[in-house]
Amino acid sequence: MTAMAALFFVLNCTIKTTLLATLASPTTSSTSVIDEIRVLADTTSGRICTDADATALASTDFGGNVSVVGARPAAVFYPSCPADIAALLRASSASASPFPVSARGCGHSTRGQATAPGGVVVDMASLGRVADSSGRLAVSVDGRYIDAGGEQLWVDVLHATLVHGLTPRSWTDYLHLTVGGTLSNAGISGQAFRHGPQISNVHELDVVTGTGEMVTCSKEKHADLFDAALGGLGQFGIITRARIPLTLAPARVRWVRLLYANAAALTGDQERLISEHGALAGLMDYVEGSVLTDYQSLIASRPSLSSFFPDANDARVAALANEAGGVLYCLEGAAYYGGAGDTSAAHVDKALEVMLRELRYARGYTFVQDVSYVEFLDRVHGAELKLRAAGLWDVPHPWLILFLPRSRILDFAAGVFHGVLRHDRAMHGPVLVYPMNRGKWDGGMSAVFPGEEEVFYTVGILRSAVADGDLRHMEEQNSEITRFCENAGIPCTQYLPYYATQAEWAARHFGPGRWDRFVQRKRKYDPKAILSRGQRIFSYPSVAGSIDGCIK
Repeated sequence: MTAMAALFFVLNCTIKTTLLATLASPTTSSTSVIDEIRVLADTTSGRICTDADATALASTDFGGNVSVVGARPAAVFYPSCPADIAALLRASSASASPFPVSARGCGHSTRGQATAPGGVVVDMASLGRVADSSGRLAVSVDGRYIDAGGEQLWVDVLHATLVHGLTPRSWTDYLHLTVGGTLSNAGISGQAFRHGPQISNVHELDVVTGTGEMVTCSKEKHADLFDAALGGLGQFGIITRARIPLTLAPARVRWVRLLYANAAALTGDQERLISEHGALAGLMDYVEGSVLTDYQSLIASRPSLSSFFPDANDARVAALANEAGGVLYCLEGAAYYGGAGDTSAAHVDKALEVMLRELRYARGYTFVQDVSYVEFLDRVHGAELKLRAAGLWDVPHPWLILFLPRSRILDFAAGVFHGVLRHDRAMHGPVLVYPMNRGKWDGGMSAVFPGEEEVFYTVGILRSAVADGDLRHMEEQNSEITRFCENAGIPCTQYLPYYATQAEWAARHFGPGRWDRFVQRKRKYDPKAILSRGQRIFSYPSVAGSIDGCIK
């Protein structure tokens, strides 16, 4: 995902300030960090800023639930080119007490992951603001790829490629995020079932490692760093360029939403649509779904839904919700056509006819729109503008996104959708649920995903805390949901993960094999644990080497 932009309310921190303080070097003060990096002003074209406004902005993020005081960096660095970033990292690495460095794109993290307490935040957008930044988005029509700077927004990648009738294949739901930011996590949306996440759609990277080395890597060259950086949570290097493969671009999208009265019917149909076999295989280019635990309040908080469920249908949908016990499900699909591709409107009409005949949705609850390809991919931005106008955007976002095995999705639905979240009047924001095919993910990369079953589900509880008490209530519910999974024996992996201790990261997120590999790569590419301490995985003076989280 995902995932929106922003910065914003400063609320009391739910994470102890003392914990945040341990993420910085225990012997490095803000003054000494500033002294050590001032030399960069003479040796690079980068700009250094230490004023309160700049450091406060770099201490906040879209989540809005981290203390500005605890997360404040000593300085913000505005590089003019990747070599400036390399010089900064070499300066930290050469210091007697290496200071933390974190790359910040749009600040869309949700738990302070892009912060650098007591250190330096790199303002990645600065790379695209220099006078000669035209090469930061370069399309090769013959090679069918785009070279995109790590600071570039996906929406700009889209428009740059469409000029040539081309497009990337895999997206996030929200395009106003940076290339480097999503590739450091995974980059997921409804196309991932077919093409894999965004990290599975990269030819090559330029990465600046924690030692300040500038490396071009791919599956053929420096493959270990390539795999480490993709999904690596910023732990191994800062992505300054990505080569993204392109395909022929469609012009239009047939966008459909179908309502369901139960989770079994929804998930069964979703799995048929993402399968490579059967009558429904290949009919949809995008498959997602959502859970409506409180239909009326959800419509009010999600302007994008009103276009599909206009006022004339309110009574009918509300009646279906009552019959279903208060919880409805929605399958969302999209079929691309026209443009440079070879799929026609007639072909899409026929595919939609087959799909509507085969699926087990509640008959009579079919909602279809025909929109442009750009309008569909950038759909969340339109909702963002409406939410901003209503004052509902720049608020805390205590998101919880989980990957769950297919075999337990109905158990999760019963306990969470029909239990914890049912009729929640503070339910401001979408709850997404959709399947992906494990075979489209690369197990050699750093991203963690369920590996036992061929199909696994994304559940995104993407809420906004708009009223007093909402933030605490939602975070308590998030804890209740993870406890439910633990007590019910439902294995779950966090996407945009957050854990408070290294032991939790090792045992609960990675597991023994993956953790050992993660630590080995950290020692190789960032041995002084300079990068992304805001993730709370590693801290200076040394990288942990044991599964129980002990510091060696």
